[in-house]
Amino acid sequence: MARYTGPVCRQCRRENNKLFLKGDRCFTDKCAVERRNYAPGQHGHGRVKVTDYGTQLREKQKIKRTYCLLEAQFKSTFEKAERMKGVTGENLLVLLERRLDSVVYRLGFGTSRREARTLVRHGHFQVNGRKVNIPSFLVKVADVIELREKSRSIARINEALDSAKRREGVSWVELERDQFKGSLKTLPVREEMTTPVFQEQLVVELYSK
Repeated sequence: MARYTGPVCRQCRRENNKLFLKGDRCFTDKCAVERRNYAPGQHGHGRVKVTDYGTQLREKQKIKRTYCLLEAQFKSTFEKAERMKGVTGENLLVLLERRLDSVVYRLGFGTSRREARTLVRHGHFQVNGRKVNIPSFLVKVADVIELREKSRSIARINEALDSAKRREGVSWVELERDQFKGSLKTLPVREEMTTPVFQEQLVVELYSK
């Protein structure tokens, strides 16, 4: 299935959770989840019996949509998390947060992960002095992510940087606003990954069937 190109607010309503796909709009009372807190479509108001499998599937969809991944990309990341030492669910979230588009979003260069992904694909960033345009590039601790010189005058990026909402409660990244660069200070800590709230163990259960 191709990448979803429809109204992203429908995805938040479908998951009945803010996935922060619309940038700063999600922090206001214009958020679709706040205004219409029910599933989209003509049967959105209906009562649906949810099975254990359905609950697990919805959690997987919620995480996948939050990080703007296709099914194959998500499954590949999960399999990599399984091979790592530690708790598989936590490993999965750490890998997703280490993606270059996620780090760019957390640093505040983009108002949403979708926008951050586009900025990366268009070649606006370099990692440790080298241009990287692959959103799934895994950032390592102490790697320096820098906005390229020719991109520093883009108004959209500067407006995003001036808004601190995306950096609140995020201690694993550090931004040097005047230098248009930032770094991954430490690996993300599960206790701090609370926006949105995930139940990653349900995804582990789903793939273990």
